[in-house]
Amino acid sequence: MYRSVRAKGDTKTRKSRRVLKLSKRALQVLKVHKARAAERLASGERGTDDALVFRREDGIAMDRWYVRRELQKITDAAGIGPDWCPRELRYSFVSLLSAHDVAIEEISRLVGHSSTNVTETVYRQEIRPALTKGAEAMDKIFKARTA
Repeated sequence: MYRSVRAKGDTKTRKSRRVLKLSKRALQVLKVHKARAAERLASGERGTDDALVFRREDGIAMDRWYVRRELQKITDAAGIGPDWCPRELRYSFVSLLSAHDVAIEEISRLVGHSSTNVTETVYRQEIRPALTKGAEAMDKIFKARTA
């Protein structure tokens, strides 16, 4: 199965049911979203009276195809092309955490893997800091010569 949330509302596995701390930025965005949802509910707008956190602009629940199309619009507008799917965000999440020195064991727990093997061999895509370090070193060398 490619999705962790099932049509009946249950998660893929017991381990999928876990509590994760959100970043301060995510909390800020969700608070604004919650306030807007409360305004829509107070105005009687349809589709805001259940437990869904996100809906389409017309109030209808999102399906996976809608989410995919919206993500593709976002990635295209960001200049990275429209060929992205939501699943690829897991790869980005794992790779970015790894590039910022988060231990692979912690990353594996965050994404719900039972071991680090899948996290390391499937999801973690190396972001090559050596390439950046080389460019930074050359900038320092040339700056020192021109000064």
